[in-house]
Amino acid sequence: MLGLAALSLPIAATPAEAFLFSEDERDERRRRRARAARKRERAERKQVRKNTARRQINYKGREIVDFRSSEKPGTIIVKTRERALYQVMPNGKAKRYLVAVGKEGFAWSGVARVGMKRKNPTWTPPAEMIKRTPKYAKWRNGMPGGIPENPLGVRALYLFDGGGDTMYRIHGTNAPSSIGTAASSGCIRMLNKEVVELFNNTPVGTKVIVQ
Repeated sequence: MLGLAALSLPIAATPAEAFLFSEDERDERRRRRARAARKRERAERKQVRKNTARRQINYKGREIVDFRSSEKPGTIIVKTRERALYQVMPNGKAKRYLVAVGKEGFAWSGVARVGMKRKNPTWTPPAEMIKRTPKYAKWRNGMPGGIPENPLGVRALYLFDGGGDTMYRIHGTNAPSSIGTAASSGCIRMLNKEVVELFNNTPVGTKVIVQ
């Protein structure tokens, strides 16, 4: 971004400034330019937050859409670029849900199956997450399910592949404003009321494709 570029480079005095202003005055002008660059950066971040909020307001909830797929009904297909989860239906239709996906550096793709399901799941942060965010150390033995703070929300579908538990889940959330964004550590987040619907309609063994 322009703001970051301005902060990362030293701000040299122009020839005109060197002639017209004292060293103290030049320092003050450099400080003012740096403050202006930081202000622009904050404004850009604020605009991003506003745009995200608009996306949330515009989401009307699960809808039935046209969706051509060779996968059998019930299959779950997550399109990470769309931030959308599709549950295949007969006759070229699918249920479409807006979701949150993995943020940059945490996104993943592949084919898995629902290995198990849990109501009010316990959340246990992995060691690497605790290292990144030390405050999670208090939950190294698991955060009880059914409490508002639990990041997995009210339901979780655990994704397994040939090697066992992938450590990725489709789950509810305690941060509904994140839906429609790239915000997670790789898991697929849904609104709690919508993950309940998916949970009830998805048997263990269901194929899940994340693209």
